[in-house]
Amino acid sequence: MQVSLENTGAIGRKMTVTVPAERMEDRVGQRLASMSRSLRLPGFRPGKAPRKLIESKYGDQVMLEVAEQLINESYRNALGDEKVVPAGSPRIEAKTIERGKDLEFVAEFEVFPEIARTDLSGEAVTRPVCEVADADVDRTIESLRQRQTEWDATQDGAAEGDKLKVDFKGTIDGEPFEGGEGADLEMVLGGGSMLADFETGLAGATPGEDRNVEVSFPDDYPGAAVAGKTAMFAIKVKEVFHPRLPQIDEDFVKSLGIEDGTEESLRAEVRKNLERELKDRVRANVKNQVMAKLSELNPIELPAQLVDEEANRVLEATQQQFAQQGLKDMPVDRERVMPEARRRVALGLIVHEVVRANDIKTDDARVRERIEELASSYERPEEFVQWHYADRSRLANVEAMVLEEQVVEFLLESATVTDNPVSFEEFVNAA
Repeated sequence: MQVSLENTGAIGRKMTVTVPAERMEDRVGQRLASMSRSLRLPGFRPGKAPRKLIESKYGDQVMLEVAEQLINESYRNALGDEKVVPAGSPRIEAKTIERGKDLEFVAEFEVFPEIARTDLSGEAVTRPVCEVADADVDRTIESLRQRQTEWDATQDGAAEGDKLKVDFKGTIDGEPFEGGEGADLEMVLGGGSMLADFETGLAGATPGEDRNVEVSFPDDYPGAAVAGKTAMFAIKVKEVFHPRLPQIDEDFVKSLGIEDGTEESLRAEVRKNLERELKDRVRANVKNQVMAKLSELNPIELPAQLVDEEANRVLEATQQQFAQQGLKDMPVDRERVMPEARRRVALGLIVHEVVRANDIKTDDARVRERIEELASSYERPEEFVQWHYADRSRLANVEAMVLEEQVVEFLLESATVTDNPVSFEEFVNAA
């Protein structure tokens, strides 16, 4: 077998493979001989048909089947001989498939890019430093009260914080558009679930009122059909509700799972949860800085197939998010998700190389610790732990999370890290 490998770009490769005709003939002969032992042809007993007759009838078909098999085998063997790892499936074109001639084919594919930097020497990273204050606990309890809001129907005009039930139909230049129509939509005025123009246009609206509201979609709106355009919405206000918050009493506290029903226990539980959230947010903040710098240090060309596959995943997630918002028919422009897809692929390749180059292994003890940390917020933490260890895919997700944390810690050792004191509220709102 002869193999010729050439570069067609930074990560593009073109491999020409030639398989000797003798190998092709041997394989075809073996296949025909095997067929002849059991083949039934009119006028002949099983296995007694002349070889020439079998070859004339099935030779071309067998040749094509053998060629496909040899191409697949030879491609894999050639990759091993040339020590090349493709990033995705190849595009294979057969050049010669003919009895008595060498089998020749060309495989074009991309390889993984070389990663130049696997450390952060000379790079600065800022670590947020903050604590949970009493005021942060107060704000969280107020938020918990709002989640248990009861709604009283009213004939008053809608004010910020009121809930409305509406039907709406949108048009752009007089024409309806996908995702622009809905019925019995419930929204809290000022809650941010709808575009600001939509919410502002309903201020003061009363039950039974019809309003026409002009809404400008931002240029970066995920729905390509409406991004950067102005729509007119005909809105029917069906109901308006005023909020009524619960008192902080024993019933309220117990409804949150605090068995003794005391405000003191509630505050302690809230503080514990906020501290856990703070730890996670600080960890994520530092990780994002590290990954951003790592990406800047490694401007690499990305395998198109990997980017396309990741774009499909981002598209699916975006469409699911729209569906949860009642906009299941909203189209999503593929080009708008490509930057995120490219970012994910680049980081995945770079982090993989950091792990390989520095022989970073997943710490099993940390995996157990991380699962127990996640389990601490559940009523039956031990069941949560067992649930993870009972399924390899679930365990693998946590292992990947821990390995990523280990990579960040490794990279921080080579970076210049500066602490940045900040309040909890400021830090959370900036995230």
